[in-house]
Formats: sequence, structure tokens, C-alpha cells
Amino acid sequence: MTLREAVRVALRGLQANRLRSLLTMLGIMIGVAAVILLVALGNGTSARLNDQIESLGTNLIGVQQSRGSVAANGKAQPLSDKDVDALRDAGQSPRLKSVTPVKNASAVLDSQNAMWRTTVYGSTSDYLAAFHRTMAAGNFFTEGDVRTSSRVVVLGEKPVQKIFGGFSAGALGQTIRIGRQSFQVVGVLAPNGQNDDIAVMPITAARSYLVGGDDEVDQIVVEATSQANVPATMSKITQILMDRHKVHNPAQKDFEVRSNLELLQNFTQMNGVFTVFLAAIAAISLLVGGIGVMNIMLVTVTERTREIGIRKAVGARRKAILKQFLIESTVLAGVGGIAGVVVGIALSLLGAGLGASFGQFAPPQLSVGSVVLAFTVSLSIGLFFGAYPANRAARMRPIDALRHE
Repeated sequence: MTLREAVRVALRGLQANRLRSLLTMLGIMIGVAAVILLVALGNGTSARLNDQIESLGTNLIGVQQSRGSVAANGKAQPLSDKDVDALRDAGQSPRLKSVTPVKNASAVLDSQNAMWRTTVYGSTSDYLAAFHRTMAAGNFFTEGDVRTSSRVVVLGEKPVQKIFGGFSAGALGQTIRIGRQSFQVVGVLAPNGQNDDIAVMPITAARSYLVGGDDEVDQIVVEATSQANVPATMSKITQILMDRHKVHNPAQKDFEVRSNLELLQNFTQMNGVFTVFLAAIAAISLLVGGIGVMNIMLVTVTERTREIGIRKAVGARRKAILKQFLIESTVLAGVGGIAGVVVGIALSLLGAGLGASFGQFAPPQLSVGSVVLAFTVSLSIGLFFGAYPANRAARMRPIDALRHE
């Protein structure tokens, strides 16, 4: 019997027992579709996270006060303007493109229309470039505003929505009360989906009117000249600040240096593990489907015992019987695999289409590799789980098979 004839016989067997075959293929179909869809969801989530982190800038490095670790003398030296000046020294740190201090505070924004509590950042005119932000309306404050401690503020999207009904142009020029002082809204930041519930003012104004007039900073944001220079820049920053803080043991440094590139790599690694975990769960359905294939093939071998005896009596070799039943189990799994591929792709495309309607939902991203792998595994399952029934049929003795009732 040729391969073409064997496939034709296998398809006739599926048609003869349609309901039984359909139920058997259902397990394979669900498993293949689940693998494709879950891998697509994992890819979509990974792409969304990558886009969000990259939008913040993969060449950005943040320096913050360390938590828990202290120097040998038991005292932690806070970050200050002198640290900022040291990092800005081009002779000491040639790989640094910009150095931006940030002072954080929580305050209530009070206008005639509404009140809203938000995070207030005191920074310099480099804030936009350092954090990769753009303006939706108006202008950012200038270095002159920083020098003169001008009471001006730039709002994020969320405060504009809560206080001015989302009308960015209408917010410009308005006066709002922050703490005990009045500030004029000079600009509105374009949303980036990450840090939109904020207000930004000159760091000198924040110190004068909100958090005190010292020279301490909560965070220093350093922009490396390129992503490739991030590791070397982090080492340079660490060395400069250790010298400034008189720390000799790196394990006792009173500050932390982290980069968005590290964050991106960690998220990518974690999401990869999560995607594999999801695919493994989906693969259980394939395993269950394979057990169903074995069960049906055992039933088929029992039903066709006399046919096997007749074929052997007229000269069919053991290899031919083995091949015939292996082809039947593979066709059974293959048809289920094709149906699963169609369903998985359809659900992934449907999810991608619906994803545009939900801002926080990461639309699935199809992976050709997962489609090919899922279908290949379904065929392999047909071969693996069909091997025992096929071998059982091939080992039958003709005389015993012919006597079977």
C-alpha cells in the first residue's frame, strides 16, 4: 500500500466514525489553539512592556538614596546639588549627556473648579529631555525660571482631566494653589501612559514653597550618550559618588544606580519565563488529546482485528500494518492540529483587533514559530501515541486475528 492509499484509507476511517473522530480531534485542536493564543498573548505583553520602557529611554540612569545599606560610620550621606555638580563635570564624566536633579513632594492642586492630590516634581529645564517627554500645550519652564524660583508649573494629563476637564488649552495661564502659594500653569505634558499624574515646577520653587530650602535631591537622572555606553556610565557614576561620599566598600554605598536598560532586560527575562509557563500549561491539553488519540486507535485496532488477520493472511507484512495505523493516528492528530492552528490564529487576530479598543490591554502578537511548533507537536503526538496501538496491530498473529469475534 502506497502512502497516498494509506492516507486515503485513514480519511475514510475518520469519515466512518465522524463523532468519535471529532471528539478525539477536539483535544488536539484545543491544545494547539491554546499554545498559539497564549504565546501570542505573552509576546504582546512583552512588546507592550518593551515599548513602555523604551519610551522612557533605555539610556537613562537613575541615582537614588540607598535603602537599608549604610556606610561603615553608620551615616548615610544624602544626594545633593554638589553630587549633581560633580556628575556634570565633563572632565570627570565624559559619557554623560545630561544630569538632571529631581525633588519629589506630594501636594494638593487647588483651583476654583476642583482639587486633586498629585506628585510634584521639582526639577530643571532639562526635565523634558531627560525623561523623554513632550508638550501637549504651552511651554516648559526655562532655566531663568529655575534661577528666579518662578511660581510656574507644568501639569500632567491626569491633573488636567480632574481640574480642567481635560481641556489642555484651557488650563494654560490658569492659577492654581499648591501648598500655600499660587502657581501659574504654563504648559501641559503629553501623556506617555507611565507618569501622567504629576506636576513639574522649578526645583528652586519646590524647595522654597513646598519641601524646604536645603540642597538635597531625591533623585538624579543621568542620560548616557548611547545605550551601549550605559554600563560604563553606571560604573563612572558609582565611582564619582563613592569618592564624593567617601565610601570605600561598594557594599556599603549609600546610593543606588539603576538603568532603564536593566529594567527592560529583567522584564524581558521574566516575561520569557512567563510565556514558557503559559505554553507549558496549554501543552497539557495536547497531552490529553494524545491520550485520546491512543484510546481511539486501540478501539480501532480492536474493531478491525479480522481485517488485520485477512491482510496478513494474504501476505501483508508487519511493517505495512504498522505504517497503516501510524498514518491513521498521525492524520487524526494532523487534522486536529490544522483546526487548532486556524482557531488559534483567528482568536489571536480577533484579540489584536479588539486590543486597539482597550488602552491597557496588550494585544496578542502572533508568532510564526509558535504556530509551526504547535502543529509539529500535534503531528508528533499522533506518531507517539499511535505507536503502541500500531505496534499491537502489527504483532497480531493471523490465525488469532481471524478467530476474533
